[in-house]
Amino acid sequence: MDPVPALDEPLKKVLGPATAKVMAEHLGLHTVGDLLHHYPRRYEERGQLTHLADLPMDEHVTVVAQVADARLHTFASAKAPRGKGQRLEVTITDGSGRLQLVFFGAGVHKPHKELLPGTRAMFAGRVSVFNRRLQLAHPAYELLRGDAEETVETWAGALIPIYPATAKLESWKIGKALQTVLPSAQEAVDPLPESLRAGRGLVALPEALLKIHRPHTKADIEDARARLKWDEAFVLQVALARRRHADAQLPAVARRPEPDGLLAAFDDRLPFALTEGQQKVSAEIFADLATEHPMHRLLQGEVGSGKTLVALRAMLAVVDAGGQAAMLAPTEVLAQQHHRSVTEMMGELAEGGMLGGADGATKVVLLTGSMGAAARRHALLDLATGEAGVVIGTHALIEDKVQFHDLGLVVVDEQHRFGVEQRDALRGKGKQPPHLLVMTATPIPRTVAMTVFGDLETSVLDQLPAGRSPIASHVVPAADKPHFLARAWERVREEVANGHQAYVVCPRIGDEEDDPKKAGRKKSPEDEAEKRPPLAVLDIAEQLAKGPLRGLRVEVLHGRMQPDDKDAVMRRFAVGEADVLVATTVIEVGVNVPNATAMVIMDADRFGVSQLHQLRGRVGRGSAPGLCLLVTEMPEASAARQRLNAVASTLDGFELSRIDLEQRREGDVLGQAQSGTRSSLRVLAVIDDEEIIAEAREEAAAVVSADPDLTGLPALRTALDALLDDEREQYLEKG
Repeated sequence: MDPVPALDEPLKKVLGPATAKVMAEHLGLHTVGDLLHHYPRRYEERGQLTHLADLPMDEHVTVVAQVADARLHTFASAKAPRGKGQRLEVTITDGSGRLQLVFFGAGVHKPHKELLPGTRAMFAGRVSVFNRRLQLAHPAYELLRGDAEETVETWAGALIPIYPATAKLESWKIGKALQTVLPSAQEAVDPLPESLRAGRGLVALPEALLKIHRPHTKADIEDARARLKWDEAFVLQVALARRRHADAQLPAVARRPEPDGLLAAFDDRLPFALTEGQQKVSAEIFADLATEHPMHRLLQGEVGSGKTLVALRAMLAVVDAGGQAAMLAPTEVLAQQHHRSVTEMMGELAEGGMLGGADGATKVVLLTGSMGAAARRHALLDLATGEAGVVIGTHALIEDKVQFHDLGLVVVDEQHRFGVEQRDALRGKGKQPPHLLVMTATPIPRTVAMTVFGDLETSVLDQLPAGRSPIASHVVPAADKPHFLARAWERVREEVANGHQAYVVCPRIGDEEDDPKKAGRKKSPEDEAEKRPPLAVLDIAEQLAKGPLRGLRVEVLHGRMQPDDKDAVMRRFAVGEADVLVATTVIEVGVNVPNATAMVIMDADRFGVSQLHQLRGRVGRGSAPGLCLLVTEMPEASAARQRLNAVASTLDGFELSRIDLEQRREGDVLGQAQSGTRSSLRVLAVIDDEEIIAEAREEAAAVVSADPDLTGLPALRTALDALLDDEREQYLEKG
């Protein structure tokens, strides 16, 4: 049997079962290689103390500091009624601030002997507040003596690495474990091609691993990080480049529109001219459709930039060329909405085979899960015979029963709501792989698009069509200034009095059972501060109808209503038979009511930045200016309020998406949040390392086009296999 390569050695063999178990359960580290890639979060300098002044609340921290004084107190308590209870209070300092450590009961003896004034040590624990002062209760600690052999060896070098740690495993224990496995770093196989490494002056991988875990100077850390960032960016971009290369080998039918066919007739009907952006993006799409390989394009555009029109023109071009086009929407409400707006835009061109239909017209059918059996049978027949050139539907389109005559283009709306399998299943409906256009209204910074959607070419619509109105956004601090909330409801009444309509959005429906699983979940400090569940549609609708909006026609819309009821409510709102729609985020995408000018978002702090931006895009869709009010009870200094202020201060979705990304963990970007696996990004920051990602993409494309199977680069193949376990492989297939 071949020996296991050093980096694949299980940690339990090297470190013992107890430590290995904690590392596996709490840090997701299983092999020597995993541990070598568990990089320090930051470094402390021996001679320089950490900033106790900047400690984060309720987080597990490691600090290096000096004992200023230590006092042992006795007290009476239920357990020690005769005044025999003991409490040791130790004050530590680092020049920037002071911090109190407390030890109780039998736990006082060892620290009382060891933590004498002047002693330097590393302390780890969770920061809490007692009597309005920061403290660590029962922290673990490691003395920093310069004399003992073992300590000098362990903390060799002037820089002390501080590792991402847990309460079960302090930073220095991880440091000690790393000292044990560090010799194996010499056997790390280098995934970067030698020419790339030399050309960019990057250190070899074994050297980078040694320098990141045992740096002697700050330059060592810089060298190591520069090298390790390249590994992450390059291996990921090679994975994406290989997908693009594989897709480009697939055959597809080239689809070119007739010069005087359906598309030309549709363009003649349009009551307005296309924006420059729409023309440019359409040209990119038509060029892709005319090739004999499947198009894979991401169309991102601001809310209301006219993506649907661009997608519809692409669909009509394919119908012109004898194929069929399918548009996949994430919800029934949205599928019905798209169907309505497409048939309205096309007019008699959508009435193929019907009395009054124009010459060369096609049929536009809707297919959703809740349709009646007869209507469904009819729709399926139209698809199978090719009578219907355009179909719009939910994932009902993916079912086995659905057969297409000749599927040429798939348009996926709101990509982030569709899984991998669904996209593949729909692709499998064509005789050859159909062309693919993915639309998203969530603006994505360029680097994230290159990283997450790297297997798609990207088109951006950033101009708003003429006639769209500006939206004024304001934060309404309901707790600090209740009269601001009262004024918000007055503003809604004023909009309605002027003949307009309004949305009120809440985070919750309000008819759900309290989920015990959710109740047991650890709450964030901000949730704790609130101690109340998020506001609910059903409660708020009732309060408004009886109170500040009495006399107005208030309707309710949420995801658990029957599809027919939802559709009826949306229709009534669309034609102006309701004044105020109190809804959950079901209205977040695609709902188009130009007469709605005001939106009040309750508990706005419970929504993400891009979600708020999406919601806001539902107003100001007509000629009257829009108004969006973000209601929150969060205190002014909170991170949640800063987030809301950012949303209120700009309408630029790309700017907001950067803010959103900076506030979330990088891991979320790569979708690891959903899959529960650790993020493959450890040192690469998607926003800050834009240049590295762009350069890595170019290098990866060159490597893959020269050697698609990477036969000449076995080490790169190995790194790729490690990155692309099944879950990530699927994720890159675009869940």
